[in-house]
Amino acid sequence: MSSNLENAYETLTARIGESSASSDWFEVTQGRINEFAEVTMDHQWIHIDEDRAKSGPFGTTIAHGHLTLSIMSHLPKTVVETGPRLEGQKMTINYGFNKVRFPSPVPVGARIRTTSTLKTVEIKNGMIETMNEVVVDVEGQDKPCCVAESLARMVF
Repeated sequence: MSSNLENAYETLTARIGESSASSDWFEVTQGRINEFAEVTMDHQWIHIDEDRAKSGPFGTTIAHGHLTLSIMSHLPKTVVETGPRLEGQKMTINYGFNKVRFPSPVPVGARIRTTSTLKTVEIKNGMIETMNEVVVDVEGQDKPCCVAESLARMVF
């Protein structure tokens, strides 16, 4: 095992439990929802039919859960990203998710932001795997719109 990998592991392990600052707010527009519908071929009316959605369960169109999840990777300022540079690190790759939940909708025009908490750090296959709990909040709502355990692998 390289000393860079060992040093990074020790540095990150000491940061388990730390939370990032909130990201900047990001507005979810109808245009972005429509574009996502086109790319994913998910044209369900609660996302794209503004007139019908007015009488639907949310009173307006809402973002796709997977759109929120996709935007989430653009927004977070994770503990790892905001921390000190790790010597010898070549890149970080998205490794997936352990768990994803969508507790509340994102109405069109809403603004969302993320916070991230470093939960685990492990050495796997010569890389460091981190798991961050990422919470996506909607401005003015008590309940988050997405909570996910995001996995990343750091290559040294």
